[in-house]
Amino acid sequence: MTQSDFLHPGERFDDLNRNGYSIIQDPKRFCFGMDAVLLSGFAEVRKGDEVLDLGTGTGIIPILLEAKTEGRHFTGLEIQKESADMARRSVAYNQLEERVSIVDGDIKEASMLFPPSSFDVITTNPPYMIGQHGLKNSEEAKYIARHEVLCTLDDVVKQSAKLLKPGGRFYMVHRPFRLAEIMVTMTKYKIEPKRMKLVYPFVDKEPNMVLIGGIRGGNPRMTVEKPLIVYEKQGVYTDEIIDIYGY
Repeated sequence: MTQSDFLHPGERFDDLNRNGYSIIQDPKRFCFGMDAVLLSGFAEVRKGDEVLDLGTGTGIIPILLEAKTEGRHFTGLEIQKESADMARRSVAYNQLEERVSIVDGDIKEASMLFPPSSFDVITTNPPYMIGQHGLKNSEEAKYIARHEVLCTLDDVVKQSAKLLKPGGRFYMVHRPFRLAEIMVTMTKYKIEPKRMKLVYPFVDKEPNMVLIGGIRGGNPRMTVEKPLIVYEKQGVYTDEIIDIYGY
């Protein structure tokens, strides 16, 4: 089969620069961004791990983690059926059906879709915006992906706590302006924050992303890691970003 056999009208394949993998995207819907790629580089997945990505969109994080790590199996949960369908077709195109599964479902009901304490690692790139924060997108798919319409931060962390094994690892990318809320919510559900890395577009600008990792039932002690700078100068990535992308 050729690439065109996997595509619907308006869709395209984007090269992931990993293992020859490509992913199907629709520019009219929500395309993955740098935040998902950075999360795939931040998450620690060990040999034999069972991994769940909450709100997987078109499956970018499970596919990248499959390429980068020795995890045993990767599952993506997605509520938007069109995005989940694109993710499944990307999985099929890359011949990853035995290693990556895409499940239709609501994050708020995740603990009813999977057995309790069944994952070693959970990753998530959840909607960042609440209320009137950020620009509202006229396209519903983009709006749902960026705003807390169908799930909240509390929903994501609560469900993760139920699905992680004791000692399991939780990794999330979010926005720094919600960092205090993130910390409170994680500790509320006994996912102890253990690692944090701020992401700066330029060395002299404010951070615009935060990568945070926690352990279910972990002891209090968090490491604030060296900041990640995206650009050396306009249009030129730093070496660390190039390494994460695999260019």
